[in-house]
Amino acid sequence: RPSSACVRRTQAITSMMMIRGALRHSWSSMAWLRPTCLFAMLPLFHAFVAVSVPPAAAKAASHTSLRMKAASSFATTCPPALEGLEPESLWRNFATLSAQPRPSKGEEKVLQTIKDFADELGLEWKQDAVGNLVVYKPGSGGGESAPPVLVQAHVDMVTEANEGVQHDFWKDPIKLIRDGAWIKADGTTLGADNGIGAAACLALMEAGSDVALPPLECLFTVDEETGLTGAYDLDASMLKSKVMLNLDSEEWGSVTIGCAGGGNNIVRLPVVHEEPAAASVPMRITVKGLMGGHSGIDIHQYRGNAISMLVRALRAAKTAEGSLQVAGVFGGDKHNAIPRECSASAFVKEGKEEAVQKAVDAVCSELKREYGDFETNLQMITERVKKGERQVLSEESAEKLLSLLELLPNGVIKTSHVVEGLVETSNNLASVAPDPDSPGTYKVVASTRSSFLAALEAVRSKISALAKLLGASVEQDEPYAGWAPDKSSRVVELVRKEMEELTGKEVELKALHAGLECGVLGSKMAGLDMVSFGPTITGAHSPDERVQIETVKPFWTVLLRTLEKLAKA
Repeated sequence: RPSSACVRRTQAITSMMMIRGALRHSWSSMAWLRPTCLFAMLPLFHAFVAVSVPPAAAKAASHTSLRMKAASSFATTCPPALEGLEPESLWRNFATLSAQPRPSKGEEKVLQTIKDFADELGLEWKQDAVGNLVVYKPGSGGGESAPPVLVQAHVDMVTEANEGVQHDFWKDPIKLIRDGAWIKADGTTLGADNGIGAAACLALMEAGSDVALPPLECLFTVDEETGLTGAYDLDASMLKSKVMLNLDSEEWGSVTIGCAGGGNNIVRLPVVHEEPAAASVPMRITVKGLMGGHSGIDIHQYRGNAISMLVRALRAAKTAEGSLQVAGVFGGDKHNAIPRECSASAFVKEGKEEAVQKAVDAVCSELKREYGDFETNLQMITERVKKGERQVLSEESAEKLLSLLELLPNGVIKTSHVVEGLVETSNNLASVAPDPDSPGTYKVVASTRSSFLAALEAVRSKISALAKLLGASVEQDEPYAGWAPDKSSRVVELVRKEMEELTGKEVELKALHAGLECGVLGSKMAGLDMVSFGPTITGAHSPDERVQIETVKPFWTVLLRTLEKLAKA
């Protein structure tokens, strides 16, 4: 029975002969195509060399062979914007990723490119049902027998473009621009979140045999940006590591050691409508101009919540000689955003408009004093409208709706005793509106976060109890797990030490009151020791996204030094 090497050699020789015969008759008429043909023959040349060179010589030439194989699938040089940047391998791989469409739920092409790259490097890989890809790289440089280490990044990116910029994120490559000390895109999101981390994984895959590395499990997850889907549905049986380096942090000089878990609450309140009182006029009350922001990262700043503020105004207006009937309340649109605007439609007894106006203005003045110089653009606008709602909420329904919005937890609930200043548990009153799928019902969404699952569920239990008291139903999704900070973590200490030795500065250990894949992955892999770090990236999730050039090389250095230490474990 012929060996697999013999078969591969025969196939390579046969292919070479076929191509030679085909080209011999037409070469003179294909001068313009000759370079392309030669480039196309490189993989066959590599295959021929791989099966022809003696084992000893092949081992000695392994580093060169890996570089040649990598070049045939990925970019051979960096584009002008990345020219001369170090580390060359990381930037070159980032250029290749930037040329690949990779929107959330549309990662097929970039995943296929990574699989092809792994095949060319002779590395095994596995892919689960949802699309997550693991590439296995054997240990090298003395780390062959060390325990495996998981290095993880997500391949999808947020797809946002400036107004007037024509860009199809499902087809078009990202146009890279060097802007002084930064790399950014031309009017779109850059995808450095988490493309730089993914590029680092690819650079590790092609590292030569002289580099000290433990066996690596390079995990490329999918659909992180729209709900951590890849992490949720990961087939953890593909992984054996007990240590994970997550490369999805965005502040060089700090090390992330924890994150919050979270879950959504959808409260549906049945309401009754009736005709507005006779001799009443339609009005609208609007709260606007607030800062808004991320309901996790910005919650510690106690930014104004437009829904809560509007309820205060409506309460005051209703007591202004009992002249206001609530017709509708509308505010917020994203579960993970602090609502910036909220409005209410109402009917007011004719002649009482001024009393309502004064009551709302008084609340606005009170709130401006409370928020001082923070919410400087807060506005409360009371105006008469030409055409209002046809019906109003019954007095009982209006009272229940306002009570629900008043009593739902909102803002910081508890801070951490482990990491100073870290919000441990919070709840964001995110949105309110009539339910489009259920006439006669209001839909109120609240987002709960906590570093601890038990604390998160305790808050959600209170929300359920409140809904029950008011005759409402509540739908609560399965929460994603948090990652509780552990300052005694071995891998955290290892990364911290390497970073401090490189920078000469004290490293901040921080935790985020937001979701990271670490929390979900840690819940799937018991006993996983985790840390997250990365270069400086600003403006993520917007066309202002950019990565600071001078932080990428030290990030790569710390990654290599950490893996070198783990290779000696």
